[in-house]
Amino acid sequence: MTTTANTAADTGAATEPADEEVRIPSPGDPFDQDDLPTRKGATGALLRSLLAPHRRGVWLTVLALLLQQAAVQSGPLIVAYAIDRAVPAFRTHDYGPLIAVGAGFLLTACCSAAFQYAYVQFSARVSQNVLLDLRSRIFRHAQALSVDFHDRYTSGRVISRATTDVESLRELLSEGLQELINVVLASLYITAMLLWLDLGIGAVAALSFVPLSVLIRRYRRRAAQAYGERSSAIAAVIVKFVETMNGIRPVRAFRRERANDAHFAALNHRHERANGTAMLEMARYVVVSRLIANVAVAGMVLWGAYRVAGGTLELGVLAAAVLFIRRLYDPIDRLAMFLNAYESAAASLKKISGLLEQVPSVPEPAAPRPLPAPVDERPGREVEFAEVSFGYRTGGEVLPQFALRLPAGQTVAVVGSTGAGKSTLAKLLARFYDPSHGQVLLDGVDLRELSHADLRRGVVMVTQEAFLFSGTVAENIAIGRPEASREEIERAAKAIGAHDFIRALPDGYDTDVRKRGGRISAGQRQLVAFARALLADPAVLILDEATSSLDVPGERAVQRAMLTVLRGRTAVVIAHRLSTVEIADRVLVMEHGRIVEDGSPAELIAGTGSFAELHRAWRESLVG
Repeated sequence: MTTTANTAADTGAATEPADEEVRIPSPGDPFDQDDLPTRKGATGALLRSLLAPHRRGVWLTVLALLLQQAAVQSGPLIVAYAIDRAVPAFRTHDYGPLIAVGAGFLLTACCSAAFQYAYVQFSARVSQNVLLDLRSRIFRHAQALSVDFHDRYTSGRVISRATTDVESLRELLSEGLQELINVVLASLYITAMLLWLDLGIGAVAALSFVPLSVLIRRYRRRAAQAYGERSSAIAAVIVKFVETMNGIRPVRAFRRERANDAHFAALNHRHERANGTAMLEMARYVVVSRLIANVAVAGMVLWGAYRVAGGTLELGVLAAAVLFIRRLYDPIDRLAMFLNAYESAAASLKKISGLLEQVPSVPEPAAPRPLPAPVDERPGREVEFAEVSFGYRTGGEVLPQFALRLPAGQTVAVVGSTGAGKSTLAKLLARFYDPSHGQVLLDGVDLRELSHADLRRGVVMVTQEAFLFSGTVAENIAIGRPEASREEIERAAKAIGAHDFIRALPDGYDTDVRKRGGRISAGQRQLVAFARALLADPAVLILDEATSSLDVPGERAVQRAMLTVLRGRTAVVIAHRLSTVEIADRVLVMEHGRIVEDGSPAELIAGTGSFAELHRAWRESLVG
């Protein structure tokens, strides 16, 4: 007999989210999904957490650089001593001071080289460990985030975070950091030496840093904006590239090459503009900083020469001061390279910290409840949707006050038009999403109270895509239960009917299926997916249109496999083809998130409802 489930008042034709419209975000456009919100101080906290396990290496790196700078900056003092003491002594046939000058230069050169080598060793070890940790964090966190996040934040952007943005940090740690420390140490050391050698020259050198500091603050502010835009632009390029390569077949089938070229060119041009803006800001900084430095050097040299001529300043002191002053301003250009790397890394770290600060919308429970022991020998468990309502972030309520109970061991086929809520029901049962209201219960336990491990052991979903990973056939089947032996893997494949075609592959179960399982057919991939599900031995199995992409022979093979997999389990079969419905104990017909028909296949076919009409049309199409 046909029955109708109790539902709330009609809320209109809510549908599942369609593919997001592709558009090119302009600078500052709030649509640009590349910018995730970050709390204040999150970037610094991330960097500190990355460096914290490597404190010893960081301090050894800084010490090596301190000693290397001390050796390098000793040169002008030795020059001053040579001019004012060693050369006059040499003229009186006293060779000791000149020999000491030569030995001093040799010693400082050797020490500088040794400490530079130590710095490179320590810094390389720290930077590589930090980058390894950061990439691992991004990968682990991206996997832990819920499906709805990945629906909104494309895989290309996640790839950009783990590649381009991590590479920006590598450049800062391996090159820019040394420049910064060199500039800071050299500035402090040289200013102190100038003040010690001559108070007047040292004071002028110190005052010259006032306009330079103003210039640096202005450059940082403008460069931060430029590099943030550049990071977003390259992410958009990667997104488009990944999307096109993944969809190369429909691109070729529908001749999308020229349209894709135009779209990619626009994204590439945006990246070019962002790069140009960043380089222009650096060029402005370099030109103005050189102007300030050259004016300061010229003024101090002229003033020093005047004082030497007047006898108030020793020539050696002036020579040392000139060398120090040249070394004081030489790093200013290199500081631009550091600021360049720093702003790029800061923009990248901000985006990475934004990703890492995202929390799963389907969290692990703090105190998970265990599932009760099964009441009989059947592997199935009871499923209940208790006054569930749900809507996607894109808008529209898909399931309005949905109620349903599935007894343990029952196979239920769900049919309906596109957007009726069939796949949403399956995703809620697999806990890819949590309901907005109500509960999804497994043997009376709310799915939100189960640990992820228990849930994944208890509920398994096989999709239309039947995704296979690069690796062997055996490895792909073993995903269902990684600890399974080869004998258990082969037993599952035999039960499904996949053993013969697997044995016929070049290396049998050790054949690499390659990217997305492209080495085998769609039907064979589906059989491997069923073998994986059977090996997992779940209590509840969800088949989301598992035969819709197969030809008739492939569909029949998969349906035979389905009978094996479903035996004794609670199963929800999202049916696209009505031939799949024949194996079900019960059929649900959904419209606009509601169950409009509920009964056995025979009852619904004998009735006058929409399913009976669909079934008659399907039978006529087979005859035709």
